Amino acid sequence: MSRQRIVVIVIGVMLSLFMAAVETTVVATAMPSIVSQLGGLGRYSWVFSAYMIASTTTTPLYGKLSDVYGRRAIFLAAMIVFLVGSILCAQSRSMNQLIGFRALQGLGAGGLMPLSFIIIGDLFSFEQRARMQGLFSGVWGVASIIGPLLGGFLVDQLNWRWVFYVNVIPGLVAGSLLWTAWREPSAHEKRINLPIDYAGATLLTAGVVSLLLGLFQIESAGGLSLIGASAALFAWLYSVERKATDPVLPLSLFRDRLFAISIIHGLLAGWAVFGSVSFVPLFVQLSLGKSATVAGSTLTPQMLSWVFASIIGSRLLLHLNYRTIILAGMASLTLGSFLMSILSSDTSLAGIMFNLSLMGIGMGLSIPAFMIAIQSTVAREDLGTATATLQFSRIIGGALGVSVMGLILSRKLAANLEAAGAAGLSVQDLTGPLHAGKMAADEVLQNSFTGAMEYVFVAAFAAAAIGLAVVVFTPSVRLTRRR
Repeated sequence: MSRQRIVVIVIGVMLSLFMAAVETTVVATAMPSIVSQLGGLGRYSWVFSAYMIASTTTTPLYGKLSDVYGRRAIFLAAMIVFLVGSILCAQSRSMNQLIGFRALQGLGAGGLMPLSFIIIGDLFSFEQRARMQGLFSGVWGVASIIGPLLGGFLVDQLNWRWVFYVNVIPGLVAGSLLWTAWREPSAHEKRINLPIDYAGATLLTAGVVSLLLGLFQIESAGGLSLIGASAALFAWLYSVERKATDPVLPLSLFRDRLFAISIIHGLLAGWAVFGSVSFVPLFVQLSLGKSATVAGSTLTPQMLSWVFASIIGSRLLLHLNYRTIILAGMASLTLGSFLMSILSSDTSLAGIMFNLSLMGIGMGLSIPAFMIAIQSTVAREDLGTATATLQFSRIIGGALGVSVMGLILSRKLAANLEAAGAAGLSVQDLTGPLHAGKMAADEVLQNSFTGAMEYVFVAAFAAAAIGLAVVVFTPSVRLTRRR
């Protein structure tokens, strides 16, 4: 492939990553305003969870489909679905509509991130990926600065609907560039006739959806039944994948200790970080009484530290054992999560930013190290599936984190209000004045909410601590530089 085509493809991939990074921070910043206008605080976490369910269940499917049918067509299909979902989200007139359209948006998002990294893996060798990680991390840095500030500006000066319209232009440009410049490797022709594992794809999707829906309703008999059903579906999936000619989740990958640990790390790190990010803007606005713009800017240090650590850590992979870098990253993530777990209404914004920065350093050191290690060791024909499965682990970890942390918030808030003799109050009363940057009038309600949020961040710390214990068992070998 010519240098000119590679440059065009890299620009398209960078735009896709930029869009994904902006989407993460913009929506979290806008949620208090959305709740204030559409109502439905009790379904707050569903706006994140519906998106995560859809993107989680489709991520490994996109990886397999791209292995079989090629990257270009599957990438374009994912982009079209994502952009249609974004436009419909912006036109929502109720919380239920927003949740439904977020699910559609997630169906497209499930392909964008893994396919971007799969394409990078196809184009570059181990050394090139390590050196160019700074370029792709720089995209996250720019988006992380622009995203929260843009989100806060749009919410404060215009309205929340623009946080979804903002995806349209970069999405159209990225899709056009990839469609024009990408040429499938000749080796791809050998896989086009392999049978699609429809049974495995169906069971995987049903199992993940059942699990997440069960977690959302864990207090009810129906929720427990769904969790039991998901366990049965995953057992059935295991049986089907053992016999499949070209399984959607190759079980042989999981027998490799590096791959298995990277998946567990993705689950736990995704839980700690993405779960926390979803609730930090809510804490800053409702507990500290800040505006949407300020709440959005609180996330910026985490993203910047993530980028900086990613650049440094990727370069260090050329000189140090990747296990050392991963352990250092998880130690930083665990420390930051612990400090977040002891927050109170007296905590300063600077303190929150420092804690989030430590978490960002942890992700920046560990995520690229695992990604480059996996892409450098798996067989070429499994590159798409392995990369997408690694992305899948972090997404489902985030979905689990948001769901469980949302449940904790709901239960603890109700318990705190009941203990204070104010069970009839609703946090809905806080969203209006606090959106304008004012302190809550009802001190009991604010204190009850803040106390509930403390338990939410404890759940994130627990996930990070377990993740640190798991990565201790990462195999201590130098990476094989096969590509």
